[in-house]
Amino acid sequence: MRIMRLGEPGHELPAVEVDGVVYDLRPLTADIDGGFLADRGVERIREAVQRSGLPTVEDAGSLRLGAPIARPSAVLCIGQNYAAHAAESGAAPPEVPILFFKHPNTVVGPYDDVEIPSGAEQVDWEVELGVVIARKAWRLDSAEDALDHIAGLVVSNDVSERDFQLAQSGGQWSKGKCCPTFNPLGPWLVPLQEAGDPQALRVWSTVNGEGRQDSSTSDMIFSVAQIVHHLSQFLALEAGDLINTGTPEGVALSGRYPYLQPGDEMTLGIDGLGKQTQRLVRGPR
Repeated sequence: MRIMRLGEPGHELPAVEVDGVVYDLRPLTADIDGGFLADRGVERIREAVQRSGLPTVEDAGSLRLGAPIARPSAVLCIGQNYAAHAAESGAAPPEVPILFFKHPNTVVGPYDDVEIPSGAEQVDWEVELGVVIARKAWRLDSAEDALDHIAGLVVSNDVSERDFQLAQSGGQWSKGKCCPTFNPLGPWLVPLQEAGDPQALRVWSTVNGEGRQDSSTSDMIFSVAQIVHHLSQFLALEAGDLINTGTPEGVALSGRYPYLQPGDEMTLGIDGLGKQTQRLVRGPR
């Protein structure tokens, strides 16, 4: 079951693909948002598909793929969460999860252009396993309990501008993470129960067809369950929130590859969750 949103920005329709058939979810909800997910959204989709109670989207292949969730109330990110990436960044592995934020308006579709703003010279790619929250999570008792609060998993690209992030940061990273279009998401939201072991997924990226990252979520320092549990001790996660769980080695910050330029093309994927591709363009400002 692959949950998606189809159509032009701001006018996406909710849909789900099952066995190659795309079904229209508008009989259930106007959008894939926090309110729907909190109201047993994933379970209701599954029940509707099983009883054959949904119309199909006949022209699905001709429609733009939007981000598979509507604009989240929060995009929370975990830094240096792969052992090899921490090493290539010149840092010791963190002892507790490092948290930073992206503005929710960074989230765009999986094939939308990524805009390089004026003054940005160190734009970087970061393929990440994204976690979408299903219901409010506050002061959870255990990591095992955290899994019950996850709606599904998704491919996420934590695009970064390293000079903004490091040299102009004032000691925090979010300035380099928050430019518009800096978080392509999708193509699908895959329910957690169908996505496989979240700690055993291949994660990879290419730039202009050349390999960059190729790792596994098994290299994560803090697991998906540990991250959700840990964050819930400090903030109340809401349904529809997105958590980016860190990126593996192989980014431009390592010095092994050039930073992104207009005309470059990023492709990123995670086994079972699909792949996404973006072209880099000059932003209007």
